[in-house]
Amino acid sequence: MANILVVEDDPIIRQTVEYALRRAGFEVSSSENGTQALDLLHTSKPDLILLDLMLPGRDGYSIAQEVRQTDKDVAMIMVTALDQERDKIRGLDAGADDYMTKPFSMEELLARVRANLRRVRQREVLRVDDTIEVGDLVIEPSQERVTVAGASAKLRLKEFQLLVALASNAGSLMTRQALAEQVWGYEFLPTSRTIDVHIRRLRQAIEEPSAFDYIHTVHGMGYRFEATPEGETEVLSS
Repeated sequence: MANILVVEDDPIIRQTVEYALRRAGFEVSSSENGTQALDLLHTSKPDLILLDLMLPGRDGYSIAQEVRQTDKDVAMIMVTALDQERDKIRGLDAGADDYMTKPFSMEELLARVRANLRRVRQREVLRVDDTIEVGDLVIEPSQERVTVAGASAKLRLKEFQLLVALASNAGSLMTRQALAEQVWGYEFLPTSRTIDVHIRRLRQAIEEPSAFDYIHTVHGMGYRFEATPEGETEVLSS
């Protein structure tokens, strides 16, 4: 049974979410402020964190950043009333896997919780055992290891899963919908910003130290994976 930590300062929302999660069969712990949440993280060892951004004590951004310093794999969904693009980008950059804006339905919340937990437990996007070598990039899916030009690349779980999904379909267009299904487990497409921010972080991790560009944008559609010497990146239009 998965353990979920709910970090929310609004008592009505917190209690409603707790009730819905328990009815769905999850173990739940909760906190109303950021400082207490960090203590609970060490004692409850959650599989997934539902994290509000605007909290007393410590805000959700700083909590997410601290969590990711020691745990790159725990699933994290930010739930907040902030709906500006800059807030979403900041939250995803801080370490969130996904982002939900209040108000939301319990059905949508449970669907996202289940999808994120499924991907964490599977520890993979596709059943790929063979090492993938392209350009100066080496991907070892079974070991969850990536090296670029001989140096280890530090990737969060979602970034690693995105890379495997793209590299396993090298040369082919991967639509955002396909990536949402394979990496997040969603039948529906989460906000395109969620995918785009993770792609940006993945590019920084594997392309900045590389002599190649790997992830090419197909405007209005998605992405294509292909090793191209740096400076010759092709950006396609739909």
